[in-house]
Amino acid sequence: MEALRRRTWGPLDPYALNRYLLNRKKNTTMTTATAPYPAHLTGELAPRLSRWLWIVKTILAIPHFIVLAGLGVAFVATTLFAGFAILFTGRYPRALFDFNVGVLRWNWRVGFYVYAAMGTDRYPPFTLAKTDYPADFDVDYPERLSRGLVLVKSWLLALPQLIITMLVVGEFLVYPLSSGGGPAAIIAQEAGAFSVLGLLVLMAGLLVLVTGTYPRPLFDFLLGINRWLYRVTTYVALMRDEYPPFRLDTGSRDPS
Repeated sequence: MEALRRRTWGPLDPYALNRYLLNRKKNTTMTTATAPYPAHLTGELAPRLSRWLWIVKTILAIPHFIVLAGLGVAFVATTLFAGFAILFTGRYPRALFDFNVGVLRWNWRVGFYVYAAMGTDRYPPFTLAKTDYPADFDVDYPERLSRGLVLVKSWLLALPQLIITMLVVGEFLVYPLSSGGGPAAIIAQEAGAFSVLGLLVLMAGLLVLVTGTYPRPLFDFLLGINRWLYRVTTYVALMRDEYPPFRLDTGSRDPS
């Protein structure tokens, strides 16, 4: 305001003030709409992928699934504890924050290898820490967090994002596992289901099997979906106060 007064060389001009506020609002809106989110997901597509290995990756990753099941329980517990800490202190305990980021990082590396992108044949490491693995996830540590938002972020404010997430990862695309004769058999037949994300990854695997190549546009689109999902997870897990943007930032790396 003082700078504005100095530019007008006299009493504050109401018209200049109006233009100043309008320009400031416009610039703030543009910055918010295009600013990178403080959760960073990356994944580098391998130049060559095995045509058949993706078929057995789920089996190969069973040890990871077992570890992640335990880490998932710990993640929920540490998030609840962190929620109380934020409520009373306005800060996310750094040790808990680093642990939860590590769990999400581990989960993303396994997802990148198996079910979320299938972008590499390199086996994921058993560690919470950053490595040279071609998939990584990180979150900027917040010095302060809102005490009030912690009460409504995860279930109320995040509801629109959670609905979109459910539509992407929920297994709604039903297909029969067996077929039999007669109406009774059709009604009672077993069925499986795909999520939208799972179907896209399956398409990628089939293309690799048949052609030996992974279409780059499909890979970039899958990275955009996963980036959205992990931003929402970051927000729901109380790790940031910034609301996740409703946009797909596709490609191997976050926009700078």
